[in-house]
Amino acid sequence: MYEGRTSLRVGQETLGDRCEVIKISQPIKSQWAKDKNLNLNELLSDSEYKEQYRLDMINWSDQMRSHDYGYFCRIACQNARKAPIWIVSDVRRKTDIRWFKETYIDLIRTIRISADDDTRIFRGYVFRAGVDDVMSECDLDDYTEWDLAISNGQGSPLLEEQLGSILGLLAHL
Repeated sequence: MYEGRTSLRVGQETLGDRCEVIKISQPIKSQWAKDKNLNLNELLSDSEYKEQYRLDMINWSDQMRSHDYGYFCRIACQNARKAPIWIVSDVRRKTDIRWFKETYIDLIRTIRISADDDTRIFRGYVFRAGVDDVMSECDLDDYTEWDLAISNGQGSPLLEEQLGSILGLLAHL
């Protein structure tokens, strides 16, 4: 989670108005909060409140995806500002990538920003069996078709220093 916030900040600062951040989790959490009468702001945070509902929310979203794998991707994009660059900050599944590639064809560039487990633990990550080892968290672990892979772990160059590689993928804009 930390690495996502860092990369978003760097991307937004550099790209400014040319960039829109899209979150697939937004429509998932919005609908879940509405259906269950829960606090949406807390579900959108990294709070313990969200963790109470996380597994049930994952299971529900899996059921929705089994009927239409692009359901949440489509909803997330419907309200997006028409900026030339969209950063989809929380792609978690191969089917998310598939939907974007089928929908936007050659406009898609995939970037994997990752950190090693020691770095993630240092940043506050706590593994939860039965939650952090399900498809929503692990489906992309064996995905290898990234246009660019960047390490955001301890000892890696800062994201700001690696930004040139990312911007190189956007040269056509």
